[in-house]
Amino acid sequence: MFHIRKEALTLNKLLPYLLIGAGIIGCIASFALTYDKVQILQNANYDPSCNINPIFSCGSVMKTEQASLLGVPNSIFGLVAYSMLLTFGVLLAGGAKVKRWVWLGAQLAATVGVVFMHYLFFQGVYRINAICPWCFTVWMVTIPVFWYITLYNIGEKNIRVPKGMERAAVFVRKYHGEVLVVWYLVIFAILLQHFWYYWSTLL
Repeated sequence: MFHIRKEALTLNKLLPYLLIGAGIIGCIASFALTYDKVQILQNANYDPSCNINPIFSCGSVMKTEQASLLGVPNSIFGLVAYSMLLTFGVLLAGGAKVKRWVWLGAQLAATVGVVFMHYLFFQGVYRINAICPWCFTVWMVTIPVFWYITLYNIGEKNIRVPKGMERAAVFVRKYHGEVLVVWYLVIFAILLQHFWYYWSTLL
């Protein structure tokens, strides 16, 4: 019990700084994407600096319908969302007391974000056959944001865990880092396998 409690204190103490870091990275990536999107709209021949190779290429992804939601570039939503996340993290780091409904709102936003992130990942790999590097950066920080907000809400009883899943909840809190590593490994394994036809030419 002491081990679990000590771990919970560590997670709770580090969470604000995780959100601040993710918010900063997300804002930078979203701004870079927005800038490149504006440049492409002004000049169709503009070559974004993040066009690294045929697989990691912003330009080819930006021109697809998946790059926008309801006619608004995804990067605009990213600027708003990660600015809010950064502000939330700063407030928490400053000792702000946040009510349960706010944490549930954060949970909803993080869940929508991680679901949308996996949808875009699927579209990039299996439909567009290209990955935007800045988008990928945003995706990689979205995962721990969702993961640790969820673990916090479970630990603080903001989310009620059914009795049949209490052991699973204890397990994922204890091995939260290992679960996150496996999550990332699956993503990179998909990228390696699907685009092996290109990676193999670099060997």
